[in-house]
Amino acid sequence: MKVKILVLLMLPLLWSCSNDGDSDEYQNIPIAFKVPSNFPPLAYNLQNNPLTEKGFELGKKLFYDGRLSSDGLVSCGFCHIQEDAFTHHGHTFSHGVGDNIGTRNTPPIQNLAFQTAYMWDGATTHLDLQPLIPLTSEIEMNGNLAEIVSMMKSDKTYQKLFKQAFSDGAINSENMLKALGQFMVMVTSSNSRFDKFRRNEPGGNLTQEELDGYTIFNQKCASCHATDLFTDNSYRNNGLAVNPLINDIGRYRVTELPEDYYKFKVPSLRNIEKTAPYMHDGRFFTLEAVLNHYAQGVVDSPTLDPALKSSGSLGIPLSGNEKTKLVAFLKTLTDMQYLTDKRFSEY
Repeated sequence: MKVKILVLLMLPLLWSCSNDGDSDEYQNIPIAFKVPSNFPPLAYNLQNNPLTEKGFELGKKLFYDGRLSSDGLVSCGFCHIQEDAFTHHGHTFSHGVGDNIGTRNTPPIQNLAFQTAYMWDGATTHLDLQPLIPLTSEIEMNGNLAEIVSMMKSDKTYQKLFKQAFSDGAINSENMLKALGQFMVMVTSSNSRFDKFRRNEPGGNLTQEELDGYTIFNQKCASCHATDLFTDNSYRNNGLAVNPLINDIGRYRVTELPEDYYKFKVPSLRNIEKTAPYMHDGRFFTLEAVLNHYAQGVVDSPTLDPALKSSGSLGIPLSGNEKTKLVAFLKTLTDMQYLTDKRFSEY
């Protein structure tokens, strides 16, 4: 297998724990990040925030620490559960502090270092800054940065980790966000059966039904769910009927451009078998329901994506047999290694 190595460093991706973790000194032990050969180039600038063992370890601790929220319970990992591709599986909308309920479905955390914008509406374009949105949201974590920094400064484990992870050893919001960024960069899914098929690796055999589904996918879906990341990172109106109780206006909330009404970011389809419910508002609970929407449920509007009315009728023509084959193919995108990787687990 040929792999483009973005950073050629001493350690393998699955690093050992043989270094002196008891030292309070700065430990600039780098992590080698490899770009899979079937992936596009990395978008995240590693030079601005180099990956290190202790930076990753600190980011992981922060990700699972409920003390970052106002109630001391809701962590990032509360809504981003690893076995569900870091989504809040089964929940239509995200839940936050005080049992608050948001208006959007929790997106998965995977391959974020290959993206250039985040959230359903692209509200931020820097991965290191993305956590500020849920951290400070009154509905989600309702955290106070000054109080979070104060908490970390009084915690012996954080005192040690910040010294080990950063040359200045400073316990502040900048280093906190950099550590979270390092953790999120590493949360990469690239070893599904489909990936092994694409890289001609052992275990990459697809059935005829799955191969047929892949052909149909390339014909009818790949213009939006592009590359082996299965997203072109664009924002599109995919013809969902507007929920009058929420009236989520999508990307318009960020740009205030009329052409962005009801447009949402095209999600990756990786691990899609594990991330129900689907769409920005979690309205569909099965892949079959999603395909039924595209086949016969698309609603026209001024900003509807042109690809959904290019054939003279709304939607994407799909027979029952084609839907079955598409679902079979989509299930080959499940990456069990990623869903069970202990490096990303809370315990």
